[in-house]
Amino acid sequence: PRYRPDWASLDARPLPAWFDQAKVGVFVHWGVFSVPAWGSEWFWWHWKGEHRADYQNFVQRRYPPGTTYADFAPHFTAHDFQPRQWAQLFQRAGARYVVLTTKHHEGFTNWGSPVSWNWNSLDTGPHRDLVGELGQALRESNIRYGLYHSLLEWFNPLYLSDKKSGFKTQSFVLKKTMPELYDLVLKYQPDLIWSDGDWEAPESYWNSTSFLAWLYNDSPVKDTVVVNDRWCNNCSCHHGGYYNCADKYKPGTLLAHKWEMCSSIDRLSWGYRSNMNLAELMDEASIIEELVQTVSFGGNYLLNVGPTKEGVIVPIFQERLLALGRWLDTNGEAIYESKPWRVQMENSTDTVWYTSKGPAVYAIFLIWPRDSVLELSSPAPSPATQVTMLGFAGTLEWQKSPEKGLLITLPSMPPSPGWTVKLEGVK
Repeated sequence: PRYRPDWASLDARPLPAWFDQAKVGVFVHWGVFSVPAWGSEWFWWHWKGEHRADYQNFVQRRYPPGTTYADFAPHFTAHDFQPRQWAQLFQRAGARYVVLTTKHHEGFTNWGSPVSWNWNSLDTGPHRDLVGELGQALRESNIRYGLYHSLLEWFNPLYLSDKKSGFKTQSFVLKKTMPELYDLVLKYQPDLIWSDGDWEAPESYWNSTSFLAWLYNDSPVKDTVVVNDRWCNNCSCHHGGYYNCADKYKPGTLLAHKWEMCSSIDRLSWGYRSNMNLAELMDEASIIEELVQTVSFGGNYLLNVGPTKEGVIVPIFQERLLALGRWLDTNGEAIYESKPWRVQMENSTDTVWYTSKGPAVYAIFLIWPRDSVLELSSPAPSPATQVTMLGFAGTLEWQKSPEKGLLITLPSMPPSPGWTVKLEGVK
């Protein structure tokens, strides 16, 4: 059956299975905001929209008088951008999909958009098709490709004039946003569209439902494409494909609807900041903890890095991604293709989390227990129960707990930010 351009019909579309199975993705925020590389990727808005003194002082101190945001674009060179190296890094990080900003709220497109004259990566800056190059490298590495796209553009005159009309006119949507979305789909055939910039206007303005009906009915990716929920000012957590709800969303409970948590290694920004310091970055243990909680509650985990204007993912970000990848090399069996179990965490402690796959149950514990005995009260053991530990050969000794559940004697293991026991033959 064909989907109609209304939410009742579109929301009934089953989510393509690959997305729930993937569990782990990498988010990449890259654009002209990577040139000042200060504050955050909202640099232009804080500077010229809000006229914040700290941003005005920053530009006065570092750039010639009369500098405009457009003057940053030629310095967005991507000189050192090596898409195959990125793809290799993301693969080693354990990512099954990668989402790149094709266009943030600044309106600069990372491909040669035919409706973004001279404000795109082919006409100025890198003089390269960044979206296409990364896409090709990811496909060679068998990683799914997602495209982030902002519906709004802060300072686009067409958008500002539509806004002035109370969004009764649609010049910007018809001449800019929608042509770009169709172009991205037809040119790059993405596996995922990560929409954003929806919050100022209603669905009737954005024409989101007619785009999604075309995407699901007639586009070249109609059977495989996945979309999020940011398509209008009251869509989040209600309409679309899977739910983002809000940045860094943590529901704290099992959701009935598929969702994704997006998080950033730099806690203060999504785009690269030259002035970030170590204390502001997530460490390996925090990343593992967020991933495990998210997957236990049925979510996907999308972890962000911001490359430099030259296209370098700085070594500390690489280090964090590779640490995640090493952890997944050992514990990925409990993450990829897993399903939430009947209990998500042990006795509401946030140190033991559960996932499942078929009859197997995985208990991921984030703190090594005293005396190396792990007590689990949720699983009910049987005479056939077998306990193993991921990354460790052989079975583990266990006994029934006097309370309920089981006591597992752990082997001596090297320090790590989290370990997994696999339980077979438990209820």
